Amino acid sequence: MTTKTYTGVALLTLLSLTACEHSSDGGESVSQTEPAEAPVMAVANDAESQIDTDDLLKYIKQLSSDEFEGRLPGTPGGEKTVAYLVEQFKRLGLAPGNPDGSYTQAVPLVGITGQPTMQFTVGDKPIEMQRGSDFVATTAQFTDEVSVEEVPLVFVGYGVQAPEYDWNDYKGIDPKGKALVMLINDPPVSGEDGELDSEVFGGQAMTYYGRWTYKYDIASKLGAAAVIIVHETEPASYPWSVVEHSWTGEQFELAASNKNMDRVPVQGWITLDRAHELFSAAGQDFDALKKQAVSRDFKPVPLDSATVTARIDNTVREVDSQNVIARIEGSDATLKNQYVVYSGHWDHLGRNPDLEGDQIFNGAVDNASGTAGLLEIAQAYKALPQAPKRSILFLAVTAEEQGLLGSKHYAQNPLYPVADTVAMLNMDAMNPFGATRDVQIIGYGQNSLEDIAEEIAASHEREIVPDTAPEKGFYYRSDQFEFAKVGIPALYADGGVDVIGKPKGYGEQKMKEYTANDYHSVSDEVKPDWDLSGMVADQQLLFEIGQHVADSEDIPTWKEGSEFKAVREAQ
Repeated sequence: MTTKTYTGVALLTLLSLTACEHSSDGGESVSQTEPAEAPVMAVANDAESQIDTDDLLKYIKQLSSDEFEGRLPGTPGGEKTVAYLVEQFKRLGLAPGNPDGSYTQAVPLVGITGQPTMQFTVGDKPIEMQRGSDFVATTAQFTDEVSVEEVPLVFVGYGVQAPEYDWNDYKGIDPKGKALVMLINDPPVSGEDGELDSEVFGGQAMTYYGRWTYKYDIASKLGAAAVIIVHETEPASYPWSVVEHSWTGEQFELAASNKNMDRVPVQGWITLDRAHELFSAAGQDFDALKKQAVSRDFKPVPLDSATVTARIDNTVREVDSQNVIARIEGSDATLKNQYVVYSGHWDHLGRNPDLEGDQIFNGAVDNASGTAGLLEIAQAYKALPQAPKRSILFLAVTAEEQGLLGSKHYAQNPLYPVADTVAMLNMDAMNPFGATRDVQIIGYGQNSLEDIAEEIAASHEREIVPDTAPEKGFYYRSDQFEFAKVGIPALYADGGVDVIGKPKGYGEQKMKEYTANDYHSVSDEVKPDWDLSGMVADQQLLFEIGQHVADSEDIPTWKEGSEFKAVREAQ
């Protein structure tokens, strides 16, 4: 049986969506080699020259400095970040992006800081679990305390209900009140040729059924008492430390009138080692059950005499966070009422006072780099002798790290009509490793923005390549997904791996190093060996793509087979 393969090209295909380590005093010398190729038109060249390594480094250093305390929403560092971005957009001469005359959109959040405990029991034998090293657990419910007491455990494979694939991992059981143990990702189903079946769960590509957000949602829908995801480094594309850091400390949810009481009470992850121990104690073979789960015939397996007891004591507070938005009005009297959006999330993970030594998650690559890109591309547009025909919006969203909350709020409460928003270009962690010959399109095959990107990239002797790790489902893991869900054609162009002037495999190796050491870690800081020429070239490419869309008679469309096509056509 063929399983999904996992290459070193991991974690948000890193070249863009990852990589950094140390900075603090701003005194590093960063390489600034020439970007890939000169742009096509002289007027574009003049504007694109505004995107340079000096400004990018300046912005990244400031946003990822200890002064900004890891840019967590609802903290002084988050407030400083918003104020800084507003100040920079004003300095660049952009108009307020909110029709009310301000540069911000309120995003009401609820912060939940939980202190969880968890214990498995098999028969009369307890399996003690250490928070952080063995498990993490949170709740989305706005309440002082949630608890489950000796709830029976059921292994439900990948935890998927997908009628379109004739797939149901809940056959023959009532999940209500149970603790559902699930595998990460979606089922890697083989076809008759032994390769992954492209007709089921996207074949090599992962679908939304593989996202942890889906797994929590389906558990809530089915009335489960708890959902426990078994973490595995290769399928997840990041180590356990990322889970620990991401789910420890204050977690955020969008404010909800029902206080999210319809959500599954306990949302947890456990390590693979603890899963093996639990299944073995219950008389089951984890690896054998995992193989069985890659079949439509799979049926849930109760872990006989195994229960979980968990409690989470919460501190709950309301938080008024903000998306930051600026605008360049279009020059055409009619088309200025249509919009091209550039987006990047400004938030990161904040500070963890429980850590020894460095406690600040500075988030230099993720995503001070993308936020810096917004400012640089905005400056390039302002350098044009005439604004594009359509209006350009620059949207720095909050709480991406908490589940795309800022972009979700904007998509559900748009400041400009969704039907008049013709495209969205997202920047999430740009490439600091040097100029590349290639550019990856995450979720390749979705919409015609890819065709525009290919034409423009070719004019610079660069190549657009499909996502090199489609099994990671990165299209569903950054802010473009929330725009796509409401029908807006959205592009996530990630950094390439063929780094100019470096030996073969250099790009992949840098990504692997980031995945293992820096992603969602305190070491995501500016490094002295950075080469920002690739970041400049990628942002210049995104500038040209947006300018083309803003001036074209045609507007981007979803391609046949895209799950978002019908949403757009219904508008």
